[in-house]
Amino acid sequence: MLNEKSVVITGASTGIGRACALHMDALGWRVFAGVRTGVDAESLRREASERLMPIFLDVTDPRSIREAHAAVERSVNAAGLSGLVNNAGIAYGGPVELLDLDELRRAFEVNFFGLIAVTQSFLPLLRAGHGRVVNMSSNSGMVASPFLSPYTTSKWALEALSDALRVELDPWDIKVSVIQPGAIDTPIWTKGKDTVARIRERAPKEILALYAASINAVDASLRPHGIPAQHVARAVEHALISSRPRTRYIVGTDSALTRLVQRLPDRVRDAFFKRRLRRGH
Repeated sequence: MLNEKSVVITGASTGIGRACALHMDALGWRVFAGVRTGVDAESLRREASERLMPIFLDVTDPRSIREAHAAVERSVNAAGLSGLVNNAGIAYGGPVELLDLDELRRAFEVNFFGLIAVTQSFLPLLRAGHGRVVNMSSNSGMVASPFLSPYTTSKWALEALSDALRVELDPWDIKVSVIQPGAIDTPIWTKGKDTVARIRERAPKEILALYAASINAVDASLRPHGIPAQHVARAVEHALISSRPRTRYIVGTDSALTRLVQRLPDRVRDAFFKRRLRRGH
């Protein structure tokens, strides 16, 4: 048991987090999978080995974080943690003029402040276990996409935090890596459709009409597509296991394309996005 590798993965109910939890479990790791409901916990248990332990974890709730930390600490004891994968996140977007500030704050609470709170809580266990931190960003963490500014800015904040944390934790040899997936086949596309529907329902009609063409183009792009989440899980595996983990992992050809777009002059990059909006994807 003392030699068993262990990892906490937040947001493991669906999508990328679930794929990472099952993948690391299959590799023989002790996985503490952060979930929000008993249904999600049972679903994971049915697919995983007995090593996987669902923990109820709401990254925006200090009490939930404390209770999850206590459960993990009781299980790992002095061995500490081998890894923390900060995967929990939500997508929110729309024209800046029409953003609901409460929803914007919620996006930052989950994608950024929650990540900090969880990291702070588990760092003593990571230090004891000579562990690693893996932060789930996005290709939106490289380039600011129009009509996706809440998600993009929260991921940019995550990227900056990761750069600072990587140096701060170096004295204890705690590696920090960032994963930058492109389009992944997860439920995020359906959730994006729901966001567009809420904007259309709540926004003042006269302002909504000004953005109608662009919103329609964004809505049309929110169709289920992308590579399987298993591709991201393999990048997380490398970040946790490799003797020389990368500081950033680009996952998917569209994420690689985003890296090229990132290097374009501002006006050229603006033209790229305007053309995409006109073409409806």
